[in-house]
Amino acid sequence: MQKYSISNVKRALDFYKFVKNHYWNLRSLIRKYRLVLRFIFIFLGSYFLFSSLYNGFLILYDTENPVPDPITQLVARQSGTLMQEFGYDNVEVVMHYTGLSMKLMVDDYFLAGIVEGCNSASIIILFSSFILAFFGKTVTTLLYLFVGSVIIYVINILRIVILAVGIYEYPQYSGFMHSIFFPLAIYGTVFILWLIWVRIYSRWNRK
Repeated sequence: MQKYSISNVKRALDFYKFVKNHYWNLRSLIRKYRLVLRFIFIFLGSYFLFSSLYNGFLILYDTENPVPDPITQLVARQSGTLMQEFGYDNVEVVMHYTGLSMKLMVDDYFLAGIVEGCNSASIIILFSSFILAFFGKTVTTLLYLFVGSVIIYVINILRIVILAVGIYEYPQYSGFMHSIFFPLAIYGTVFILWLIWVRIYSRWNRK
């Protein structure tokens, strides 16, 4: 009985040492990489939250008779208005018969189908999640979020308009413009905005 008790105590001490050593190792790792872990946690948490809210918003329009969500409709109509400003008079923006997209046409010529993925909302969510992961001074961070989101939104509308004009005037280059140039333009804008913010954020940390 005594041997059995001593053996249990020894095992308990060994287990305690094991847990203690690993606890301190884990604690030191967390302390060492706390900024990386903070970034990952906030970025993924923000992205999941915003995406869930946005998907919940989209579900409201996913009915038996679906219609494009209001953001997509707004982007399509503003793109049509901007094309008119560029001198294209016979511009039409109508809902596709399936209710899943908006058709942008000039002189009854179909140029682009504007779907939910074209409204820049998902890209703005990605941009905002990154900025929040490097949250700095409250007013400056929120202002940058707003200005950056507006820039992305405007660049996206310009992208749609230039793409539509390009298809209308130079249809032979439509594949290149849609698949390579314009995705590069919108994501390049986001990347530049990220770099600017990281530079601002790093300056705060040096003070």
